[in-house]
Amino acid sequence: MSNVISLQLGITSIGDLLIRKRISTVFDKHAHEDVNLTIPNYQRPYKWTAKNAIQLLDDIIEAKQESKEVYRVGTLILHHDFSKQCYNIVDGQQRVITFTLLLKALGVKNITFLQEKLTDNPYTRENIASNYRAFERRLYAMAELRTKVKGTEEELYDDRVIKELREFIEMRCELIVVVTNDISEAFQFFDSQNARGKKLYPHDLLKAYHLREMDNVSETETEAIVRRWEDVSQSTLASLFGDYLYRLREWVCDNRPVELDEHNIDKFKGLSKKDNLPYAQYYKGAYAYADMFNRSAVPFVSGMTDMRPFQIVAPIIAGKPFFDYTNHYFNILKDIQNNDKYVGYFINGNQIVETLDLRKYKNGVGNRITRLLFDLAALLYVDCFCPDLPSRTDLDLFEQFIVMDFIWAYSLRAQYYNLGWLSAQNYVMGTSYCINAFNLYKKIAESSSPSALLSELADCIHPLTEDRVKASKEGIEEQDQKAVYQNFLHYFIENKYYIK
Repeated sequence: MSNVISLQLGITSIGDLLIRKRISTVFDKHAHEDVNLTIPNYQRPYKWTAKNAIQLLDDIIEAKQESKEVYRVGTLILHHDFSKQCYNIVDGQQRVITFTLLLKALGVKNITFLQEKLTDNPYTRENIASNYRAFERRLYAMAELRTKVKGTEEELYDDRVIKELREFIEMRCELIVVVTNDISEAFQFFDSQNARGKKLYPHDLLKAYHLREMDNVSETETEAIVRRWEDVSQSTLASLFGDYLYRLREWVCDNRPVELDEHNIDKFKGLSKKDNLPYAQYYKGAYAYADMFNRSAVPFVSGMTDMRPFQIVAPIIAGKPFFDYTNHYFNILKDIQNNDKYVGYFINGNQIVETLDLRKYKNGVGNRITRLLFDLAALLYVDCFCPDLPSRTDLDLFEQFIVMDFIWAYSLRAQYYNLGWLSAQNYVMGTSYCINAFNLYKKIAESSSPSALLSELADCIHPLTEDRVKASKEGIEEQDQKAVYQNFLHYFIENKYYIK
């Protein structure tokens, strides 16, 4: 056997790979036959959940409905081990296992890879069983009524809808395959695929998804949307979605947010053209009405402001509305963090915020977490209750809320020497022993008016006792040359939320 290192690029259908055990097209060599796939010991556990598996199936069904000639489903990197006559999966294990389970659920019998021994890991065992059951349930639901009435497994496999889906997966779903006989080369290629110097952020995936939904938008307008998006830095977009919008949407629903990644961006994909259920029609209709109103002469003639066709926690409309949504909340958040205004609101020189803007309260993990909680509540309040042209009453109510928001967020900081994310999550979810631990975001979202919210917060927010305060008490009454107080605890005392 030659010691020459080879690196071959090919394309294979799912049917060729898993049923016929061949890589059907290799550009520079003959097709690989008798491809025995193996999972080497260094591979991680099978982590795909039923949600990931069903999303893959839904994507395939959508591609089939769109009559796509070919549907590319990912990349597979293989190390051809001549000594053992096998092909080790270096990258692509999650998809290969998932497609194997799907083919089995579709009634395919002769899948050699089903006999492959997997690592004895509880995640792997649980996810394989769960995903297979999820496929069975979904396929049964898809089958025609006559099949369900007869109800046998063989008749399910012979169902017209199921057979057509099986044929589409076998023949039309394709993987790009890289085959090398050198394990180091395989890992090097894997590393280059996953670290090309530019991480693919969740917002990059969302941008690509929503651009595909904009087939009814002119090229000129699309270019303007893309330019506006790319004018914002990657880190800012990552923070807007990961730190702010995603966390708010989760906390309002009483969920604990994890890190936003490619597996949980569904909340931002929104309602597409094919979503026509009553709830989707409601949100699409509301957006269409607001868009029509804003494009008309009514706002100009009447002096009314534009209608806001967004709410942070409401479903997003896919396509152009997603980019408008992103721009809208980016601008609100920028105003809040600049302490210039809150969407047209007079908050210039807010004394509490001036203290929070001191460098010492911007440094450190605990301080950054607390400021994030504070800003999130302000963002949600603005979204729910702040008109673009506020009255004096609107301004007064907002100033009162800022005090309540501050007391709630910084009660957490005051009760910790060192604050981390787990403690902050428990505080927001109301499972912490800290004073004032409750879900402020849910209360804002469920309130019918600013007055109702402030009344409820007056009952929920309690003073801190001296024995519970861990934050530094030095210089509580100290001010700098601009009369900015140097310790945030001053505002607890001033507002009667500190009991000595």
